[in-house]
Amino acid sequence: MNSLSEFKNSLTFDTAPNNLSPQLLSLWYDGKGDWKKAHDQVDHLSDKDSAWVHAYLHRKEGDLWNADYWYARAKKIRPNISLENEWSDLVLQFL
Repeated sequence: MNSLSEFKNSLTFDTAPNNLSPQLLSLWYDGKGDWKKAHDQVDHLSDKDSAWVHAYLHRKEGDLWNADYWYARAKKIRPNISLENEWSDLVLQFL
């Protein structure tokens, strides 16, 4: 998978594409509307990339304190963009 449009198209499938990183798998489940499965993919991971996705998920949930904690763990600052734009930016980052 090489593009955002391919990734978005994969959301029409019942199962995730093979060989997605944990971060992309999390974003795939989020794109399918399953926040819990998305969170489960990164909740137990401690690397900066997973923390970044984790932060986005808590921002989406509306838990900004928790989101800011995870943004700090990712060495990022909570962006002032829509959730849709952040999701797209994250997908592009990890493709």
